[in-house]
Amino acid sequence: MSARPAHARIGETYPPYATQLVVGAHHWVADEPADLGGTDSGPAPDEVLLAALASCTAITLRMYAQRKQWPLDGVEVDVAYAERGKDRTVLQRTVHLHGPLDDTQRERLLQVANACPVHKILTGQVEVPTALA
Repeated sequence: MSARPAHARIGETYPPYATQLVVGAHHWVADEPADLGGTDSGPAPDEVLLAALASCTAITLRMYAQRKQWPLDGVEVDVAYAERGKDRTVLQRTVHLHGPLDDTQRERLLQVANACPVHKILTGQVEVPTALA
């Protein structure tokens, strides 16, 4: 199944940077923090990107462990900017696996983390052709 398209809408009303996001039947808000002129009514767009990688990693690991019938009780994934510059960005991802997994299972799950679709997008060649409607 392919991903549903995302739609963002911002108007001239207060708060100035709060942007309505819609994907399918899901609605939420992105905004900028107060120190950048927003009202912090939602995560900033770059934080949405971090959350996409974290959630995709957790879901991918859960799916894999379920298929293998491994005793994975839970997954927590932290993603933060370790380096952010004009020509280079480094995302630090830390995976916490919960459950009575052996060392071989834990190592395999670490490898599987790199197979999550968002990780593949971020580490592959990405093009963004843009057109005016």
